[in-house]
Amino acid sequence: MKTIAIVSRKGGTGKTTLAISLSVAAEKAGHTTALIDLDPQASAAEWRDTREDDTPAVISAHSSRLQSTLHLAKENGATLTILDTAPHTESAVLDAADAADFAVIPCKPSLIDLRAIRSTIKIINLADVPAHVVLNAVPPRGDLAVETRKAIEHYGVVCAPCEIGSRIAFVHSYISGLTVQEYEPRGKASQEIKAFYKYIAKEMGV
Repeated sequence: MKTIAIVSRKGGTGKTTLAISLSVAAEKAGHTTALIDLDPQASAAEWRDTREDDTPAVISAHSSRLQSTLHLAKENGATLTILDTAPHTESAVLDAADAADFAVIPCKPSLIDLRAIRSTIKIINLADVPAHVVLNAVPPRGDLAVETRKAIEHYGVVCAPCEIGSRIAFVHSYISGLTVQEYEPRGKASQEIKAFYKYIAKEMGV
């Protein structure tokens, strides 16, 4: 069983949206996926409550119980787990990074987000886990994404070639208990998530 941690010390970067989207993408790719919601706000668990499909499984847990929760997921047949983490709490982010085979750091193309990922990368380095930044909520116009990529180069962490745009489909799908792949299968948001999952799966060898 492989584990991906979605981590950021900053709130509002789109961790939960990315976590649920990747979970469904993994299911469609043939994995039995467990999404472990480590955020006290339980946004992923609330999404699951409105969802009609039985999969992916979503488990609310405290970071102190993460290892036993991962063991339970594996015992129940999970081949891939995705960790949706809480912002701000250094110890919880470190627990998730330590347990993961791969970490994804969502970053919006803004100065505030760029400054915030510095502390996230420090934790990733402590955990010694492979990590890639993904640009999230990228506006449809302007050079912000290009400028952000240049800035990320100085942090010594890989920035995924895929980008995820700022699209209303993410909001509508979450409210409906769906992901963009299910809500608008042919939409741009769906294509971006599919491309990012394919990229991450290749990097992890899953």
